[in-house]
Amino acid sequence: MSSGGGWDWPAADSYSSPGPDLPFRRRTAVERAEEEAAAAEPIAMPPEIVGNLTPPGPPTPAATEAAPLVASSPPDPAARSAEATLAPDGLPLSLEPPPTAADLPIGLGEEEIVAKTGGRIVRNTAIFSIATGLSRIAGLVREVVASSYFGTTGPASAFTLAFQVPNLLRSLVADSALSAAFVPVFTELLEQKRRKDAFQLATTLLFYIVAGLGLITAFFIFAAPVIMPIFIGPEFTPYLTDLTIGLSQVLFPIVLFLGINGLVVGILNAYDHFAIPAIAPLVWNIIIIVGLILLRPQFHAREQIYAYAIAVVIATFVQLAISVPMLRRVGFRFSRRITLRDARVGKVFVLMLPVTIGLGVINFDMLINSGLGTLVSRSAPSAIDRAFRVYMLPQGMFSVALATVLFPALSRFAARKDLDGMRTMLATGTRQIFFLLIPAAVFTLVLAEPIVQLIYQRGQFGPKSTQEVSTALFWFSFSLPFAGVNLLLTRTFFSLQRPWYPTVLAMLSMVVNIVISLLLYKPLGIAGLVIGTAASSAVMCGQQFIGLRRLLGGRLDAGHTLTAVIRISIASVLLGVIAYGTWYGLHSALGESLAAQVISVGMASMTGLIAYLAAARLLRIHEMEQIENAVRNRRAGRTA
Repeated sequence: MSSGGGWDWPAADSYSSPGPDLPFRRRTAVERAEEEAAAAEPIAMPPEIVGNLTPPGPPTPAATEAAPLVASSPPDPAARSAEATLAPDGLPLSLEPPPTAADLPIGLGEEEIVAKTGGRIVRNTAIFSIATGLSRIAGLVREVVASSYFGTTGPASAFTLAFQVPNLLRSLVADSALSAAFVPVFTELLEQKRRKDAFQLATTLLFYIVAGLGLITAFFIFAAPVIMPIFIGPEFTPYLTDLTIGLSQVLFPIVLFLGINGLVVGILNAYDHFAIPAIAPLVWNIIIIVGLILLRPQFHAREQIYAYAIAVVIATFVQLAISVPMLRRVGFRFSRRITLRDARVGKVFVLMLPVTIGLGVINFDMLINSGLGTLVSRSAPSAIDRAFRVYMLPQGMFSVALATVLFPALSRFAARKDLDGMRTMLATGTRQIFFLLIPAAVFTLVLAEPIVQLIYQRGQFGPKSTQEVSTALFWFSFSLPFAGVNLLLTRTFFSLQRPWYPTVLAMLSMVVNIVISLLLYKPLGIAGLVIGTAASSAVMCGQQFIGLRRLLGGRLDAGHTLTAVIRISIASVLLGVIAYGTWYGLHSALGESLAAQVISVGMASMTGLIAYLAAARLLRIHEMEQIENAVRNRRAGRTA
């Protein structure tokens, strides 16, 4: 569940413009020293990087299509969060910021740019990966607990559908979308020393959120018996249909809580406070786990799934409650007066439009998978959702982290109109994502069933459920590299202040998903639905490459990238063969006890990784050399 925080504005540019008709000037030494001192402050990572149930959405709509490649607006303080994360104890942990634009002269060649940025990007990505991985693991533990109680049964699928409808509305009008649009307007008022106006804006917006989302929540609770059957297929029995309706009525108040939370988190981010919002997803998951364990015995067997829904609502309220007290600590006070015709409120709603559409498409795509899953079987929606949670672990650890670390650097290149540097950075980042996600995809592909069995198979989650989830995970694996690169390509459009292009492509990919899924769900079942998702991800990846090639006015080093992908794929095949052989041998010798599964899957991952790294070095994959150089330089810095 997203805890809000919004997308980052482009980081501060190394050039400033003295006027619309004058050329860009390089910053003075005093200006650069002030920025470097500000960048050195430890800050925390925004919550959507720490972990989410839904993939990240489009960025703050900083500009319109009519204004490409212009100097960036005054940066949102949240932009700095892309260069920091949290230690496991929740305290700020500084990341070394990438070089500023002034440190990278215009016209640098690829080797120079990679040399100056590659090591730092690798180190920052590694730290991001750890933080994001911890968050994903917490969510996975929640799924393991829920699966042990409910498996992929009809009630579990009913919960999946009941949760995704309010989650869709949440993404459209609350939480991240609201925070992303509110922060730049609120921050601008603070920077202009108009604190009273800023407080007035937040207060008026709070009134609209409570009134609007409160009415929507009340309407849905009464209209759920009419709305929810729209998303339910014929495989659901009348009991499951009624259960889905009841669960959605319990869950829908989270829309109101998250709407308020989006505003609160936006205020905190504007004051450079990220720690509490960043740890909120972890708290959210812990409360759900504890609540599920304690509440489930209080219900009869057929209604125990309500414990899960109630735990989610309680956790969402606590997530809001732990953030509110921080408002006073940062010096914020709500005003006692509400200005219903405040023009700045209208500006916030206008800025929400691209974010709302993009997030809506992403979440509606997930709802489509669940809805079509009811045409396959009662267990299909839950099985796809369980596989998606495993699939998102490497996605969050690698591609989300790398795209986030590269985003400020891409924004600086865009603001300076250094297209050569931007193309090089994009190509390098793309190859690094392929280097990390192609082997991850091969691993989950060849060991889909052992992985699912180890994570989920206990309690109500039996061998049949393992087969269904592993089938979905197998086909999800094909989309993993494309989905990872899509995140970086989309961020590149955002850095160019072209948010509408990837939004339109997201709608196109949704259509592709629907068409392929409808064609394949009858002959292939769950596999057909996930193939639709993989195909749509590949289509969007290709279309974004084409669009960026035109927008950046040149090739994106496709030849070098293709060569790297071929070498990475060869090394990944070796990983797959070694990993599967190791697992098969140990599985045959040790059996299927929990300890045996941990040993066989764990050793398979270790031997596969060793084989991959050895093959990468033998094949002279440049991305492997970057990692080795980063580690070597890091050690040299510590001993110096």
